[in-house]
Amino acid sequence: MLSNYPLSEVEKAFQRESGVEKITTLIPYLMVDNFPKLGLITACRFLEWVSENPQGVISLPTGKTPEYFIKWTQYLLENWDTKKGKETREKYGLGAVKKPYLKDLTFVQIDEFYPISSKQKNSFFDYVNKFYLEGFGLSKEKAILINSDEIPLAGGKHFKEVFPDLKVDLSLRFRDPINNLEKIQQESIYKIDHWCGQYEQKIRDAGGIGFFLGGIGPDGHIAFNTRGSHLFSTTRLTETNFETQAVAAGDLGGIEVSANRLVITIGLDTIVYNPNAVGIIIAAGEAKAQIVKDSLETPLDNVYPATVLQKLKNGRFYLTKGAAVRLTDSVDAYYRQGDWTWEKTERSIIDLCKRIKKYGHRLKMEDLKADKYTAMIPGLSEETVNQVMQSTIAKLKRGTTQEKDEVLLHTGPHHDDISLGILPHITNQLHENSNEAHFSVLTSGFTAVTNTFVIDTLLQTKKLLDEGKIQMVKFEDFFEVGYKLKTDKDVYHFLTNVASEDLDERIRGLCHRVVRAVVDVFEVKSATKLRETINDIISILRNSYDGEKNPSKIQKIKGMIREFEEELVWAHFGVQVKNVHHLRLGFYTGDIFTEQPDKKRDVVPIVELFKKVNPTKISLTLDPEGSGPDTHYKVLQATAEAVRQWGEEKDLSKLRIIGYRNVWFKFEPHEANVIVPVSLGDMSVMEDSFSNCYLSQVNASFPSYSHNGKFSTVAKRTWVGQLDDIQLLLGKNYFYLHESAKVRSSHGLIFFKDMNVEEFLAHARELEKSIEGMLN
Repeated sequence: MLSNYPLSEVEKAFQRESGVEKITTLIPYLMVDNFPKLGLITACRFLEWVSENPQGVISLPTGKTPEYFIKWTQYLLENWDTKKGKETREKYGLGAVKKPYLKDLTFVQIDEFYPISSKQKNSFFDYVNKFYLEGFGLSKEKAILINSDEIPLAGGKHFKEVFPDLKVDLSLRFRDPINNLEKIQQESIYKIDHWCGQYEQKIRDAGGIGFFLGGIGPDGHIAFNTRGSHLFSTTRLTETNFETQAVAAGDLGGIEVSANRLVITIGLDTIVYNPNAVGIIIAAGEAKAQIVKDSLETPLDNVYPATVLQKLKNGRFYLTKGAAVRLTDSVDAYYRQGDWTWEKTERSIIDLCKRIKKYGHRLKMEDLKADKYTAMIPGLSEETVNQVMQSTIAKLKRGTTQEKDEVLLHTGPHHDDISLGILPHITNQLHENSNEAHFSVLTSGFTAVTNTFVIDTLLQTKKLLDEGKIQMVKFEDFFEVGYKLKTDKDVYHFLTNVASEDLDERIRGLCHRVVRAVVDVFEVKSATKLRETINDIISILRNSYDGEKNPSKIQKIKGMIREFEEELVWAHFGVQVKNVHHLRLGFYTGDIFTEQPDKKRDVVPIVELFKKVNPTKISLTLDPEGSGPDTHYKVLQATAEAVRQWGEEKDLSKLRIIGYRNVWFKFEPHEANVIVPVSLGDMSVMEDSFSNCYLSQVNASFPSYSHNGKFSTVAKRTWVGQLDDIQLLLGKNYFYLHESAKVRSSHGLIFFKDMNVEEFLAHARELEKSIEGMLN
């Protein structure tokens, strides 16, 4: 119970508001409704602590997770004595607290990539200076920071001289160097190790960290203490694991960079050195739910680094409802609170099959009564299991029914989202000639294209121009109107050479499209100017550091490469370029904290698309609460608003909305109402189209933390896992003895949710609540 722990006044206020009565975890937690409120509780607790410790030592996180902590802290300090500010303070336990001043605090930087220049905008040193030292008005003189440019190395050299390829080989700690450069590197590594020891000593001399706030990674890392870190670890130069590298890829310009960067991080013992420290881990979204459960319900264990907070009486997790959803407390509350629903029956039966590894038809009454959740099913009998099986069979039947005379509009937040989510289902739809299909990607997706990919493509383009193999530039009207014409020909040329396995001609197809994009974006009027422009783009990208925000025109070129890739995928099925719509919504900017969708700029284009296509079915990603206001969430809300507006002038009572998920989240069986069988052939089509068409993604520069490779493999694994779950309920023989060849050939399953407009808007409204209370 949380009452066994010393709660602050702020924590008491949020605990009352949450309504959570029973807490059984080994580290106490507080739960809030949404991502902005996670920032509010953290800001209130921080300011409460600072008011009591004006000269204390603090350590605060970087990245996207603290966005609303930063915004709420600044808001409260600026509005301490205004009406709104007072109301917020009184509501959340700060009513009697004097306005704190932050200038005398000592700030400790948690971690940093190494080596990375402190001048780069994607260094944590830059983030800390911008958002904390300047943003909060903290003392720069007292701050304890990690500046890679200033860490002493052998002979007073800079890291670019000592590590010219920016790779640090830690095996030099233990082996003899084989040349003079390695001697300098070895001496430098020892000097960095010495510096880390001094850094640790500075923190301890200050009494240790008094207020620590950190996020948690998909592997459970806090700071850069990855899974397996010693519970008594201190500040050190160390390697990271794949999950951490995958998450860092977005900051550093690709896994190619993050896999080769080491990190300097404070240790787990650094965090808990001060026994009176307030140590808080914040987590938002269902993507973090499993690691949150493991970290809160496991005794001290180096496999789950955050368990170290068990050593602090003021150790806490602050969670959104999504992040807390798998905690035993939350599952108990799900079943015990409110009316019993059919969804609860389905979930409890399927989870029981998985937990005791027993097929549905073999479940006995004693199994059902022995399980604390199935025992709660009203009117429980052995027939209950059969009812759940029949309900699941009905979902499969819906997924194998051939659709006819539909106008289909499939949408995705990013390029490849639609394909990775429901390609086998779309294949079924496209086999029926009476269906008309349109596809729309709602953001430009430029952040997923590396500088290296663009440079390589432009160099190939120059070579082909030199060889006279891009003949269209010689047509006299090409630079006026010709560049806009025959885009279907680029696509057809490319795919013909996929079939003939001619890689050179495929590259020529891509380069044709890149020429069109450069002419369009840079308003090029001659072949000479085209060459100059290509050289300029290459020069800009070569002089950019990995992960640097590109100029807007280069962002647009990257986005147009992704758009070509999307056209290639759907052309597999004869879909023309005119039926693939690129909306490039304006909120998508590539900034660390992106803005919210604008009702005019971001919603009107979607409404116009609806009017133009007049779909009878719209598909979209229906993810649960993410780790904050991410692109999937924003696109969903913009689409929901567009549906509302369209519904004001058209009867949408017959419109169906298909909610799908892909590699980032998956539906549980009880959440979906349609199940689509996936054959090995379907999987091959998806794998082949992904590999052949998503050229910028094949090297998986920005992979899922769950797999070091292509997203198509992650999607396939998800489908196979979903089949395993349903086979455990229905039995394998249901599939391989089925009367339908489609079901017999199932080696994976896709789950999705088919809704009417009212159901969809209600669902979107529920998700919208996860972002209410935002500060603009």
